[in-house]
Amino acid sequence: MATSTMDVLHFHHTPFYCEENVYLLCKKLCSDGIAKAEGSDLFVVFISNEKKQIPLWNQKASKRADGVILWDYHVICIQIKQGDVPPLVWDLDSTLPFPSPLPSYVSETIRPSFQLFSDYNRLFRVVHAPIFLRSFASDRRHMKDSGGKWVEEPPPHEPIVAEDGTVHNLNEYINMSVADAITDVTISSVKDVIFTQKNGVVIKDNQLEEFICQLSSLE
Repeated sequence: MATSTMDVLHFHHTPFYCEENVYLLCKKLCSDGIAKAEGSDLFVVFISNEKKQIPLWNQKASKRADGVILWDYHVICIQIKQGDVPPLVWDLDSTLPFPSPLPSYVSETIRPSFQLFSDYNRLFRVVHAPIFLRSFASDRRHMKDSGGKWVEEPPPHEPIVAEDGTVHNLNEYINMSVADAITDVTISSVKDVIFTQKNGVVIKDNQLEEFICQLSSLE
């Protein structure tokens, strides 16, 4: 089934601030009626690993022909759909269609069939968007050098503060290890966690598509 694409310029984007970009993306998808109220059909996905070096393909920031880049972490949004429509991936830093069906995004960006050294194996922290929008906070301290100067220019809007007043918890989302990953990705084992826990669940490289499809079955 064909997927309608949108103009990525319709959404706010500050290079190197993917977590804030996705936060604003989720809010706009909701306010524009593209997503359900409060983002109940949206999931925020943090991609990283213990070494903070994850290869992703078809990225705008890459200087290579194949678009591969080694991020310390990356953040995307996945929207689950009803019926035979595949889940959609909203990646503001991708050169692929925006949004992209999950199967093509996985094959073109994550490339699970590509053999990687273990240091580059990726982990995915999946967080339900309504919880993320209430709980996430960043004062951008990670983007300043030891002298307090910006490594990359920050977004024009004010830093994001969580509903409970927390000013910075980005590390809670991007820090993940293989030991954190769940082994059973069936919905019966994780549905109570994914819809209640601030930090969601961590899954391994080869489990993303299966896990998201499980979530789609709840819609």
